[in-house]
Amino acid sequence: MSVITAATRRPTIAAFFARSIGRSTLRLKWPARVLLPLICGLGIIGGLPGATAQTLQSSEWPRTDFSRHLVPLDEIRAGGPPRDGIPAIDEPRFVDTTEAIDWLDPDEPVIVVSVGEQTRAYPIQILIWHEIVNDTLGDVPIAVTFCPLCNASIVFERTLGERVLDFGTTGRLRKSDLVMYDRQSESWWQQFSGRAIVGELAGERLPRVPARIVSFKDFRTAFPKAQVLSRDTGHRRSYGHNPYRGYDSIDARPFLFTDPLDPRLPAMERVLSITLGTRPYLYPFSRLRQEPVINDKIDEQPVVVLSSPGTYSALDQSRITQSRKVLSAVAYHRSLDGRTLSFIGTERGFKDEQTGSIWDLLGRAVAGPLRGSQLQPVAGGVHFAFAWLAFNPDSEIRAGH
Repeated sequence: MSVITAATRRPTIAAFFARSIGRSTLRLKWPARVLLPLICGLGIIGGLPGATAQTLQSSEWPRTDFSRHLVPLDEIRAGGPPRDGIPAIDEPRFVDTTEAIDWLDPDEPVIVVSVGEQTRAYPIQILIWHEIVNDTLGDVPIAVTFCPLCNASIVFERTLGERVLDFGTTGRLRKSDLVMYDRQSESWWQQFSGRAIVGELAGERLPRVPARIVSFKDFRTAFPKAQVLSRDTGHRRSYGHNPYRGYDSIDARPFLFTDPLDPRLPAMERVLSITLGTRPYLYPFSRLRQEPVINDKIDEQPVVVLSSPGTYSALDQSRITQSRKVLSAVAYHRSLDGRTLSFIGTERGFKDEQTGSIWDLLGRAVAGPLRGSQLQPVAGGVHFAFAWLAFNPDSEIRAGH
């Protein structure tokens, strides 16, 4: 792999911009509607791409092997904060759901992760300020990640071979997506793919862990004795507030995204992605609002998409609890014990037509003959359309009729 020379940097503009806005909180302090015009006016989108390997290695990253990279270095852009300017949570603390009620609204979004018999919730109101939580769940080291600019909540195993990796933020973006680094080799990782794109580990990929974004109310009902990530993070942040006010407007343009936009969907439309077989698939939220239950078959595998309204957007108003509400959506395999189920929506929840059992959004049968059964989640997640399509341009959009 050879080094590709990047475009010329403009350090004076970068320094001015950092001093003007606050170097450690550039992407956090001002709303997108203010940042975007200022950045465009200063020419930073064109003037702060990546740099040459020599420049990068002589400053913040002396241990990173920039001669090994899978993507052109000038595709990696400075997002504003320096290395670890957005601090990962390395020693997460947790509280019971009964304690979290004091500060977490029932309709706020949480990332739900289950490993073995253990399940935890990671509130977006905390992840939006930290982007990475290095945790261990069910004896498995995991990284819970959230990129606000892509609305991407993705969870990975942190074990690679015999080594457990710890992740931090580089302060850089590629295609508007978070670029992480591991502290062991200082390789750089693309959050959206879980793949190392620069450094000693370039080409390695982290295993995905299924994760779902639902309301705290849905999580608490399903797992009343589970734990919730605490606000006691060791950092002072305005938890419950959104530093990206107005960013998820359907008419907005993604921040620091200069690739051509896929014309098939609005850039900022939320989509549910799933990957089965060799091809990725998308379900636009505009369809899910019309069809909250979709029984589908992907590569001969029966799946069901379940969606429910009433979860606050974390990227709308300054205070999350004053934001508009959006869907929660999850995909599951609908084959259970050799039988294919088909689902419909009811006032009580989701009902399978084969047994009449009632299921919740988290794929649990809560009443009926199958009570106690659990549907297997399909690998995927909820993202902004532009981000998913930038990394998966061959996606098939399941637009319905």
